[in-house]
Amino acid sequence: MKTISKSLLGAFLIVGSIALVGCKSKKEDAPKIKGETEITMHCFGSDFFSTKKKLRASGIGESMDRMTALKKSRNEAKTALAGTVETRIKATIDNYVNSREMNNREQVEERFEGLSREVIDQKLSNVATICEKITVKETGGYVAYIAVEMKADDLIEAINDRITKEETLRIDYDYEKFKETFDKEMEKLEKGL
Repeated sequence: MKTISKSLLGAFLIVGSIALVGCKSKKEDAPKIKGETEITMHCFGSDFFSTKKKLRASGIGESMDRMTALKKSRNEAKTALAGTVETRIKATIDNYVNSREMNNREQVEERFEGLSREVIDQKLSNVATICEKITVKETGGYVAYIAVEMKADDLIEAINDRITKEETLRIDYDYEKFKETFDKEMEKLEKGL
């Protein structure tokens, strides 16, 4: 009975070794471009792209101090997120105002944009970190990678709250139409348009 167990154990070890060698050789067989080295970008890539439900952005920070590298990466990510949000809100407001018959169209658009900037600034303080990695360079210093996100629904609700509190904007404001316009802009973002 012991010889059968030892034989089975030996067979498993041989099969396992072959499997490991087979896996390793497949990885080494991956095509390489002469003169180029692949770089790993933590917290970047398709898993960290914006969707119609969540706005996302990534950032990198480098410093000799670990905390400074983190602060730099977080600041870069929030700045990128603010840019994305501002672009989508501007497009939403432009399309919404153009689709509606409003008195003082220019004044309404300016006021919408002003309120939106205030909301964006407020919401950026509440973004969630969805990825955070820190590496140490061989030459010294740290590189911090970070990805952040904000829920699109939270943003549109906050904008709606601000607009409905403004008497002059509330007269011509239709939340459902505004949300529909915003959702279309978010779909464009998700499709990369």
